[in-house]
Amino acid sequence: MRKFETMLLLSPEFSTEKRESIIAVLTGVIEREGGVVTEVDNWGMRDLAYPVRKQMRGYYTRLKYQAPAVLVAELERNIRISDGIFKFMTVKLADTAVGEET
Repeated sequence: MRKFETMLLLSPEFSTEKRESIIAVLTGVIEREGGVVTEVDNWGMRDLAYPVRKQMRGYYTRLKYQAPAVLVAELERNIRISDGIFKFMTVKLADTAVGEET
């Protein structure tokens, strides 16, 4: 399994319960498809550099997980059909840290 990280930008209008339910659905997708969520990091409400869908603030959340590569497509499909997620970005993390020997 490979290590991935997905950054989400959620609507600032959502309540805490709504944000938690969206994150629970996405972590459920990861676990259902054979992945393991290693970290859910809520960065909180932040100002945006430019308006996104006429909003100047957004709630940032970072998901860190281990999963097969095919899971990323299913996760991103679920993100696209979710209401209230403005932007997202998934990156594959390095297999080994810089300077670390295998």
